[in-house]
This record gives sequence, C-alpha cells and structure tokens, in this order.
Amino acid sequence: MGNICRSPMAEGMFRQRVAGRSFPVLIEIDSAGTHGYHDGARPDPRAQTAAKRRGLDISTLRARPVIAADFERFDLLIAMDDDNASALLEQAGEEHRHKIRLLLEFAADEGRRNVPDPYYGGMLGFERVLDFVEEAMEGLLDEVARIAALRATEGASTADAGADPAA
Repeated sequence: MGNICRSPMAEGMFRQRVAGRSFPVLIEIDSAGTHGYHDGARPDPRAQTAAKRRGLDISTLRARPVIAADFERFDLLIAMDDDNASALLEQAGEEHRHKIRLLLEFAADEGRRNVPDPYYGGMLGFERVLDFVEEAMEGLLDEVARIAALRATEGASTADAGADPAA
C-alpha cells in the first residue's frame, strides 16, 4: 500500500537475485505503493532490520506511489495481495492489465495468494514476509528471464529489419 514494508523488502531481495544472474537485456527493478501515504519515506525501520539480517540493504530506497507511466514502463507489476492487485487493476488501462500478478503466483506452494502486511505487527511479521518473498524468487526470476529472452528476440528482429528499436 504505502511502499515502506513488503515491497521494498521484495525489491531488495529481487535486486540481489538479479545481480547474481545474466540476462540478455537490462532488467529494471523498482517498487511503488498503491497509495502515496509515505511518499519519499525510507522503508520502515523493522523492514530495514529484517532485510539487513538477510544481507539486504534497503536503506537507500524511497517510497513512491504507482504512476500511470509505470504501466507502460514495466513488463510486470507485482502485487503483494489481492487488495493491491485490485487497486492496480483499477489504475491500469485494459492493455496493461495482463502485467499485474500476485507475487505468490511465482511460489511453489500454490495454497497461498497474499503476502501478509506486517505493518501493525512485530519483527516476526517482517521475517515472515521475507520468507514468503524468498519462496517466490526463483519462479519470478524464471518469468523475468522468459520475458527478457522475448525482449532480446524482439530487439534483434527489429534491428535486423533496419528499424530503430527505440522508435
């Protein structure tokens, strides 16, 4: 919602995992909230502590709300729960709705859909969020690799045709 708990922890972990793999195109990673409650704020101190315990530094991230340009800019918009997915679907144009996915769709355990919001709880809730995020990382990385391969192929086809891929 406000981009200070779950999403910055997920962004930090995903950045770390992407850095350990090779992709045929540039992978751009960002996080944003469906509400601008905390625009410009650092991640919640409990999120920073939980992330740091796992070797993730999220202290430089700043909260921001999702903007219309994000739907054009990103191939995937990952929601932590059904409420945030619904908020994204309301904002997205029809042509971008297919990009909105729940994070736990990428986890091996298909019994869960939502990453719980730890904001009103203690440190254990933040640790649990990171456990859920970690469960989804390999599946999400595989999906990003699939999309990156498609983008690389599209770019090669465009370049081979003599067109400017930036046009």
